[in-house]
Amino acid sequence: MTTNRAERPTNADVARLASVSTATVSYVLNNVEGRRISPRTREAVHRAAELLGYRPNLAARNLARGKSGVVLYVVPHVAVGEMPIQAGSRMTTDLARLGLLQVLIFETEDDQHVVDAIANLDPVAVTSLFPLSTAARAAVDAEGIPRIEIGSLPALGDPHLSVGEMRVDHLVSRGHTRIAFAYTGIAKWRALGDAWFEGVSLATRSRGLPELTVGEVTLESAAEVVTGWVRDGVTAVCAQSDEIACLVLFGIHQARLRCPGDLAVIGVDASPMGAVSTPPLTTVQFDPHAVADAALAAVRTELGYPALPPPQPTDIARLIVRATT
Repeated sequence: MTTNRAERPTNADVARLASVSTATVSYVLNNVEGRRISPRTREAVHRAAELLGYRPNLAARNLARGKSGVVLYVVPHVAVGEMPIQAGSRMTTDLARLGLLQVLIFETEDDQHVVDAIANLDPVAVTSLFPLSTAARAAVDAEGIPRIEIGSLPALGDPHLSVGEMRVDHLVSRGHTRIAFAYTGIAKWRALGDAWFEGVSLATRSRGLPELTVGEVTLESAAEVVTGWVRDGVTAVCAQSDEIACLVLFGIHQARLRCPGDLAVIGVDASPMGAVSTPPLTTVQFDPHAVADAALAAVRTELGYPALPPPQPTDIARLIVRATT
């Protein structure tokens, strides 16, 4: 049987187009250390490989490096919508073009399997959307592996501050001046809430608004907390996530209050459940492509590949206005 499928480009094809030897192509694309190759030659090889659509054999390439070629991507356990998976999928495809295999590992309560993955997969880098747990961070640092915490990359432009500004600006435009912040009741994710709280707090302070009212919202306490907020004159709530925002909506319903009439609510992370909540939730959505691009630029830099231009901070997030505000 025969097929019309085009043959896959080889390193010899790259060498011909770049006018270099196949050995030079191998040295450049495998990022081999100890070889004196000019930046111009390296650029010519990478350009030729890109033009031809050359994809290296991952197993052979990583064998030549003496490394696993694995980039470990730690997916957060906390509810943050679909963005981490969407960004991770884009990263997997782009890293494969460099001959790197991205492996997704999901956080759990104890994170021991993240520590085990670091030990057993011998990754060349570890990426995570949020800071790693203490045990996982210690395991990465002990191995001397580059650790890229995507949420704190400068290319993202302090998203907790820009999102705080975005949310408070929207609420003020709706006439709200007394704002509360809704924290999770789960201690492990309090630190993430602290970051969003800082952004909202600074945004309210810069506008001369009253100090934020703070509350911890759980399934059991939701009705009591929202009732107290309304009694104290609070008219809008910024939640630390869409999941917590939905708990606030549950509390409003249980307390026989109205949203947004008695209390407006705004979340963050654009979870799919926000679109079908009652009423549909106003939230902030992050662009997974921009987040992935920032992460890929950082991984490339850490591993010595030609860097890509990072996204502009203005590309990272946008407000989705729905019925809760």
